[in-house]
Amino acid sequence: MRIDAVIFDCDGVLVDSEPITNRVLTAMLVELGLAFTVEQTMRTFMGKALREELSIIEALAGRPLPPDWYAGFARRRDEALAREVKAVPHIETVLDALVATGLPHAVASGADRSKMRVTLGTTGLLDRFETAGARIVAAAPAGTVGHGVGIVPGSRIFGADMVERAKPAPDVYLLAARALGVDAARCAVVEDTPTGTAAGVAAGSLVLGYCAHTDARALLAAGAHAVFDDMRRLPALLAP
Repeated sequence: MRIDAVIFDCDGVLVDSEPITNRVLTAMLVELGLAFTVEQTMRTFMGKALREELSIIEALAGRPLPPDWYAGFARRRDEALAREVKAVPHIETVLDALVATGLPHAVASGADRSKMRVTLGTTGLLDRFETAGARIVAAAPAGTVGHGVGIVPGSRIFGADMVERAKPAPDVYLLAARALGVDAARCAVVEDTPTGTAAGVAAGSLVLGYCAHTDARALLAAGAHAVFDDMRRLPALLAP
């Protein structure tokens, strides 16, 4: 199959953020009286948009969450990510190879774009997916021209805040493919969770599962075409 574009998930694929995010979330679940470990948190929430999972947390806690609970989580998460997050090993080599071959690529995440700008910015990857001009538009205050727009020229960052349904629905991958001007069925999606893999499969894309920190069997069961545990193997998997 000839690949016309590559669409990356962000957390766990471009940036090694999952342990950090889930450590913060676990601490906040424990503060609610829930006896969660980081491993349990990752099994329950990894790959999903947390803002769509709040009813599950409320059911587990047996009471409504405080109105500012999610905002507090996002703040604590972003502060920890800005201090600690690193790029996934060898991802820069992969992105350099895509640039050299002229293969279009983007990032499509179950997270909001604001979080991705923190993680990609901290790891030095942001400029690979978004121009400075696009970031100015994204940061425009409410009520100004450009605020709240969807697809922004100069940006190849697509998040759950841009679509009606988060992963495992295919919406964010379909949006990214459309913005790149390619058929989703001719895209390779790089994912590291069963939830994201299901989203890529539902979009009709070829899913390659990065299993450095994920059960390869779970990715294959979710529909991944192949799995790999070292980013240096990805260019060969993308070759015709």
